[in-house]
Amino acid sequence: MSKPKHVSETPATQFLRQRGVAFTEHVYEYVEHGGTGESARQLGVDEHTVVKTLIMEDDAAKPLIVLMHGDREVSTKNLARQIGAKKVGPCKPDVAQRHSGYLVGGTSPFGTRKAMPVYVEASILELPRIFINGGRRGYLVGIDPREMVRLLQAVPVAAAL
Repeated sequence: MSKPKHVSETPATQFLRQRGVAFTEHVYEYVEHGGTGESARQLGVDEHTVVKTLIMEDDAAKPLIVLMHGDREVSTKNLARQIGAKKVGPCKPDVAQRHSGYLVGGTSPFGTRKAMPVYVEASILELPRIFINGGRRGYLVGIDPREMVRLLQAVPVAAAL
């Protein structure tokens, strides 16, 4: 199966290129509700290395980004405790889209419409390489996970279930 080598620029890829970040592009057939399991299967990579970008909000309705392994869920209780919030929960899809500027299923932590604090599951930073959304459904970029700390000031947390 031949795959396109390049997708047109997204705010995420522009953000990465402007900062001189090396990344690889990985295109797959987007499947509604397929999630990271589907992208990992199509790309032939371990779902643990596919990182999902979740737009959540705290009890004051302030948005935040959580980066989690594709095969793990977020303990919102543990996350809230670690970031000093009473509670944290997912945003509704339309609210998430308004904050990020991306369609749900194509959300990248890079080049978001609104600047938001970023929290990354600490064990993600131990991986040599991750696959994270490049700003479009069916499009991941391969990147060194430590770039998220450098570029986004991502704060490591232990919130995986």
